[in-house]
Formats: sequence, C-alpha cells, structure tokens
Amino acid sequence: MPSLVIHNLSCQRGYNQLFSNLFFQVNVGEVLRITGTNGSGKTSLLKILAGVSVREHGEISWNQHSVKSEKYQQEVFYLGHQAALSGELSSLENLEFLSALNKSTDQQQLIQALGDIGLKGYEDEYCANLSAGQKRRVILAGLFVSKAKIWLLDEPFTALDPTGVKIVESRIEKHCNNGGLCLFTTHQDSALANQRVLAL
Repeated sequence: MPSLVIHNLSCQRGYNQLFSNLFFQVNVGEVLRITGTNGSGKTSLLKILAGVSVREHGEISWNQHSVKSEKYQQEVFYLGHQAALSGELSSLENLEFLSALNKSTDQQQLIQALGDIGLKGYEDEYCANLSAGQKRRVILAGLFVSKAKIWLLDEPFTALDPTGVKIVESRIEKHCNNGGLCLFTTHQDSALANQRVLAL
C-alpha cells in the first residue's frame, strides 16, 4: 500500500528546536490532523513535507520516492496558510495560474471547481473585490482539480463559514476514499472520518 513515511525528522528555526525525532506514517485513505500551540512547528512540518523548506535531520518518502524526487513532487498538493492570489486577476484567472503549476486542467473543469466550492457567478470577479472567505475558496477550488495523492493543507478552514467547512471536509473525504491521503493543520474541530491526530 502506498504511504507517506517520515523517519526521525527534526526541525530547528534559529535557536528554537521546533520538533525532533518524529516518526510516523500516513497510508492512502487516511487523514492526519496536526495540532499544537502557535509556534510549535505545524506550518514548518507541512513545508518540509512539501519540499519547500529544509529539514534538519530525517527522511521523507512517498511510495519509496524521496521528498526531492520528481515522482514525489508530482504527487503533492500544498496549500499554504496565506492566500497566494493576485488581486488584479479574476477568480478564474487565479485558479488557472495555480492549476498550471500542478499541470491541470481545462477551463471548464476550473469553472466547475469554482462552482463546487460555492463561487458560481464569481468566475470573472477580481479577487481584490472578494471577501477573505471568498479568496480562501478560490485557493481551495484547487482541491477539486488536483490529481496529486498527497494533500498538505495549512489551516484550510480559515475564514470559511460552516457551509464552506463542510464542502472542504467532504472533498477531503472523497479524495481519501479515492486513494489519496491528507495532512492538515487546524485550530478548529473537525468531523473528518479516518482521522488521526499528531500533536506537536
């Protein structure tokens, strides 16, 4: 069974040891919720797993491919805490740009993704005019078109109303039921099935 394996992982930022000697494994079909106080290393851990930050020690592999390999990177969808949107582009244009980074998908699928996340009718609206929750939904629409197996989501429910949270949770569950896995951080309660908790 394909799995994400973390072996003896450590991270230090400046003089602060955020975490050390982490060992865990996440199999396809599973959800891992990462908890901890502010500054405990939740975001740093996701960035390391995504390959955008450097670890101090340890090994990370997906289906026996290391974190820096092309095969690993092709299977990762990383959603950062900050919404990386251009206010000068429309919702659809922003999603087109983000999807191009993941080598997906045609415009009709992107329009459908915006509709699925609750932004039907906002395809041509400049992101500068959207609320914080709507901006977050534009980014989260990427979940509906991503073909990656490993989802790394940093505070995915930030700025979402209860309906938005349910939409995202449902999409995560569908992803895991279809052979993916998900690691996410949140300060909110979550009703996701097959959920384990890693406390930093």
